[in-house]
This record gives sequence, structure tokens and C-alpha cells, in this order.
Amino acid sequence: MTKGRTALVTGSTSGIGQRIAEALTARGCNVVLNGFGKPEEIDALRLRLAYDHGVDVRHDAADMSRPTAIEAMMAHAIAEFGGIDILVNNAGTQHVAPIEEFPVDTWNAILAINLTAVFHTIRLALPTMKKRGWGHIRQHRARPRAGGLAFQIGLCRRQARHRRPHQDGGARSRRARRSANAVCQGCVLTPLVEKQIPDTAKARGTSEPDVIKDVLLAAQPTKQFVTVAEVAAFTLFLASDEAASITGAILPVDGGWTAH
Repeated sequence: MTKGRTALVTGSTSGIGQRIAEALTARGCNVVLNGFGKPEEIDALRLRLAYDHGVDVRHDAADMSRPTAIEAMMAHAIAEFGGIDILVNNAGTQHVAPIEEFPVDTWNAILAINLTAVFHTIRLALPTMKKRGWGHIRQHRARPRAGGLAFQIGLCRRQARHRRPHQDGGARSRRARRSANAVCQGCVLTPLVEKQIPDTAKARGTSEPDVIKDVLLAAQPTKQFVTVAEVAAFTLFLASDEAASITGAILPVDGGWTAH
């Protein structure tokens, strides 16, 4: 049951993260949004979600590459809501270039956002999850070609092994639930991906349809983009009580990518 719970979704002011936040608020979750964007647009999103679903929606613009900003965001969210019940690590960045041409600053930024930020949000959310005996951690953006996939999977499985529900008289409490899962997603047509298509076509000297077919969807047998709605619905299911026994799992939503 997600109603009345509090979720924090990193990178949720657009794309996949925004759709996940919308799905959670529709099920009665209070949500802490995180991400950059035009202040007036973010405020409009926050107010719309709060008004439409009768929940509390906050926004924190913490830079996920800065540990001190993450700590401040988590401390403020926990002070406001008493804890984080559902943590969705969605924020991420990527850059593609030959290793000898890869900018060092970009490399460091990728590690900070895709890996280190995940560690910090988990370590700061866990104490209140343990205290409440309920929590779900969702490793997002982990996919076959994503940097740091092995790290994210290892972290997910470690949390699954060490986050067992409290025992009550030898039987597991029905209300206790703590789980951690990682999702390997395929190519999703987010605003960020859409913006990259023309540049990729120009760099390759080809057409935009060819970029979609031969580059973005080359490894997906369905030859269709995974939709943000599909990813959000799956996230909602994993956070539900019906998925309480799914933990430590590496779950593909990838259009058959892993079967390719």
C-alpha cells in the first residue's frame, strides 16, 4: 500500500522521473521532487500534483553531484515527513566518446551522479526505513549499456540481503516490508534522447530515422521505444505490497534487449 507513504524521486522534474512521481502521487504518495528546470514550470508541476491528488509535493533542487547538497536534501525531507518510504534513484547522466577523447570532468560527473549519489541517498534513507520496518529502494537507470551497472546491481543485492523485515513471534509481520530492486531499462524516448537524435544524425552523416533504427533501437528486438508510462507503472508495482517478495532482483524493461 503506497497511500500515505513518502517517496523521493531524484531527477523527477522531467522525463521518466516526472512520470514516476505522477504515478506515485496518483496512488496517494507524498513526493519530494528533485531536479533542475525553470522554477515556474517546476512549481506548476508541484502544485498540479498536490492539487489533483490531495498529497504533499515538495521540490528540492539539490545537485546530485554534490554530497553536501544530497545530505541537506535528505535531512530536510526526513524532517518534513519523518522519513523516506520509497526511494527512486532516477537521476543520471551520460556521455559517449572514445576513451582517449573522454573529458575528465565529464567522467567525474558521471561517477558522482550515477554512482556516488546512489550510495548517499541509500545510506541516508535507510535509518528511518529500518525504524519504520517498511521501505522500498528502486535503482533506476541501470541498463545493459549504462556505466556503473555492476555497482548498482551489487548495491541493490546487498540491501536485499541485509534489509529483512522485523520478526514478530517467529512470523513475519504482514505490515513489515523492506525491499530493493534494480531495473535494466531499454531505450526510452525522453526529451533528452529526442534532443540527441539530430546531433547524432549529423555526426554520423545519416538521417534521424536511421539513428532511431540503427543506433537507439538496434539492440531492442521490439524495435519500439520503451515508454515512460511503462517504466512508471512497473515502478509503482514494485513499490506495492503485491511485490513485497520481489527483492534483490534485476528486472529488465528493455524491449528484449537482454535477449538480443
